[in-house]
Amino acid sequence: MRPFTSTIALEEARRRLNAAIRPITRIERVPLDEAAGRVAAADVTSAIDVPPFARSAMDGYALIAADSAAATRSTPAQLRLLDRIYTGQMSTVTIARGTCAEIATGAPLPAGADAVIMVEETARNADGNTVDIFAPASAGQHIGRRGADIAGGDRVVAAGDRLSPSRVGAIAAIGQADAAVFARPRVAILSTGNEVVEPGRALAPGQIFDVNRFTLGAIVSAHGGVPEPHHAAQDTVAALVAALDACTTADLIVFSGGSSVGERDLVVDAIAARGEMIFHGIAVRPGKPTAFATIGPDATPFFGMPGNPTSCLSNAYILLVPFLRALARLPPHTPRTVRAPLGSRIASAVNRHQFYTVRLRDGVALPAFKGSGDITSLSQADGYIEIPADQSVVEQGASVLVTLF
Repeated sequence: MRPFTSTIALEEARRRLNAAIRPITRIERVPLDEAAGRVAAADVTSAIDVPPFARSAMDGYALIAADSAAATRSTPAQLRLLDRIYTGQMSTVTIARGTCAEIATGAPLPAGADAVIMVEETARNADGNTVDIFAPASAGQHIGRRGADIAGGDRVVAAGDRLSPSRVGAIAAIGQADAAVFARPRVAILSTGNEVVEPGRALAPGQIFDVNRFTLGAIVSAHGGVPEPHHAAQDTVAALVAALDACTTADLIVFSGGSSVGERDLVVDAIAARGEMIFHGIAVRPGKPTAFATIGPDATPFFGMPGNPTSCLSNAYILLVPFLRALARLPPHTPRTVRAPLGSRIASAVNRHQFYTVRLRDGVALPAFKGSGDITSLSQADGYIEIPADQSVVEQGASVLVTLF
């Protein structure tokens, strides 16, 4: 056995991780229907006015406002109807004093008109050729002017913006069919261990199915990365070094297992052969044996996650997600939190910052942590509470802050 000689505090681990972040620089163009959630790599500037013409904001009648100045219900202004204008068509008429045109919401304003009066303030006469106007209109009323939304030369998206649905819509509004975005980081994911078997295969005695490759892949996909799964590596230094070599085209490498202190926990030796260890061992529970290193001449960042499923997934939420999102140029993840009374007493290891999973039932936080090797500690939990390293117990009934998954 090779026991840990020391561990570092969680905040020190975060500091070292932040110092190692090199945001992605590769750029690609994607069609707009694939752009949502991506990060813009360049400013997007409009070459046109939006809308490109003055348009009606109401169903009604386009007119000259002065013609309706004295209009009332009892003494309406009567105007001659020249045209009916629908969306997608330009009128060929010019509105002069004493005339009007029926117009649909969004339709281009005809020449000469300076206002629109809503249909509720009008009545078509029996002859079909004249319209009574029952209320005065003011110049500019119910008209969307040309360029009122976006003017030519306006910046509609800034480099570094995350492309929300509304920003994608703004790019579409200026007629651009694609966008320059930063590439999603490619994340190589690999489990280690002679006992690890792909789901779908038969288990031999002493074997277990690979859980971590799939939970880590789901985390990566949800937070801006592209998972690149690899087959599990055997517990030999040569196999682990070969696995590292196979992963170095990725932007980030994540192994699970082999990072503890048993005689077959050989990831440390593989890192020594191919890179530099930044830290190994954090004073947290679960997840103490987590490692971080850089690999190869390009200093590709490497996470060595614990093999135990709960430890692996817990530290993926706590450490991997912030690192990956910064790599992908995404804003920090801000999970929802709720306060609840604790349903039963929890004891915590002194000098280890603990992330303790809980279920929420009827407004009460109930402990869900079973063990680092039990995936149900997380799959049946709604979130976690943090217990600082200097606190040994949280009493039943205490108000705790639950961070939701």
